Amino acid sequence: QVQLVESGGGLVQPGGSLRLSCAASGITASTYAMSWYRQAPGKERELVAGINVGGGTNYADSVKGRFTISRDNVKNTMYLQMNSLKPEDTAVYFCNARRNFMEYWGKGTLVTVSS
Repeated sequence: QVQLVESGGGLVQPGGSLRLSCAASGITASTYAMSWYRQAPGKERELVAGINVGGGTNYADSVKGRFTISRDNVKNTMYLQMNSLKPEDTAVYFCNARRNFMEYWGKGTLVTVSS
């Protein structure tokens, strides 16, 4: 059974940092394209950052220079380092793994940026 479990969310002040983790089980995450998505209240889910099998990365314009996606293939885990957080980064963050016609989602972790 495939599971993606996010952790690391919480309440942080504007300008602060958080690191999200996505622990994968049931798949070899290194063979999947992995991504972080987020969904704010009343808004559609949007792509935040992605990392492909070769290690190439892409980011939404809104997070470029502030967020960094990475993966640890030994730990079968993906990360999202979030710096200089803004109130508009408040959302539920979801982990996604995709390969060919297979796609898996985590249940999400809530990030709240507020003073």
